[in-house]
Amino acid sequence: MIKVIFKTADGQEIETQGESGSLMELAVENNVPGIDGDCGGVCSCATCHVHVAQEDFARVGEPNEIEKDMLELAEDVSETSRLCCQVALSEDINGISVTVVRE
Repeated sequence: MIKVIFKTADGQEIETQGESGSLMELAVENNVPGIDGDCGGVCSCATCHVHVAQEDFARVGEPNEIEKDMLELAEDVSETSRLCCQVALSEDINGISVTVVRE
């Protein structure tokens, strides 16, 4: 199982676990506030924008060009911003922490 901690806008920490899929799917399955995934995970809405903890960003990796273009439309973008629909669950990211940007 892959563990991911979501920190919400109101300060909650929601610990989740999953085996496959994306961070967005994991968040939606666990009713994480602020992660809507309106586009269903095809990188066309930015309703799953998160800030990856600085110490975890190298494990998640840089966004691709399509994701970077979509992030340009999002609010509160940082150097560790990712759309969590584009981050696959894998052992490489086990234990990461992300902060949900939207309320």
